[in-house]
Amino acid sequence: MSDLVDLRSVRTERRAQLGAFLKSRRAKIAPADVGLPSGSRRRTPGLRREEVAQLSGIGTTWYTWLEQGRRINASTQVLDAVARTLRLDPTEKAHLYRLADVPTVQSAQQSEMPPGLAAILTQLNPLPAVLLTAKYDVLAHNDAYAALCPGFALTTKSVLRQVFLTPDCCNPYVHNSHDLRRMVAYLRGAYVKYFGDPGWQSFVDEMCSKSALFAELWASNDVAVPANLVKVIQNLAVGSVAMHMTSMSLPVIDGAWVQVFTPVDDTESAKLTALLAMTPEQRGASWQAHVAAAHPGD
Repeated sequence: MSDLVDLRSVRTERRAQLGAFLKSRRAKIAPADVGLPSGSRRRTPGLRREEVAQLSGIGTTWYTWLEQGRRINASTQVLDAVARTLRLDPTEKAHLYRLADVPTVQSAQQSEMPPGLAAILTQLNPLPAVLLTAKYDVLAHNDAYAALCPGFALTTKSVLRQVFLTPDCCNPYVHNSHDLRRMVAYLRGAYVKYFGDPGWQSFVDEMCSKSALFAELWASNDVAVPANLVKVIQNLAVGSVAMHMTSMSLPVIDGAWVQVFTPVDDTESAKLTALLAMTPEQRGASWQAHVAAAHPGD
């Protein structure tokens, strides 16, 4: 029961903050900015509630309830209209959606890699490091990561596709059921922010159609956040390497996060050192030999 009370308290506070936010935004819009006469009898700066409602094409009573923090459900169409009337920028619009408890808005953060991040990844060498999207697509990586996980960095550039759609013998991750469940649970936790996005829906549909295991885990509706854990990386040149995987979110890029891999002990560190000392040709020779032996028709 205490959890329920806490949830109600959070929602009440969120509605109160929504009302305060809307009031502050309409106070910033001068009537002349939207083609209305300024008048001499205005007691407060900015637009009146009824003017915001009229310009947004919604009822005055409904908008008043929204500012008063009443328990009403706001649709994306209505919130979009209010955002246009109040001339909200992308960050303000995302904030409006969050306060209205509507999960369909995408973050207003940028999607391009900020200057300097590539240099940071490079400076992390010899520790493998990679920048991933919320869908596990590889955005950037350093040389150590390319050496440790060539399948992720150099071929599909999609960790999730590689994990679920390649044979175990060619899969860079040595998995257990818990690892796989957590990967899909994180994806579902991120997916809620992108309802209605055709790219996301197409990606999920594709994975469900191509991997029965992914479809089963997706249907479980588990959610999670990126975790710090031990990953066993299968590398054909040096064998399995056990690594601490440290996950860090990168708020400046929408949904992105960084993984940094650290050997769990001196033995695993020696394997990584030996791998990084090889030339690309030496590392590739093991892969070519495996394909010739195990997949001669590919």
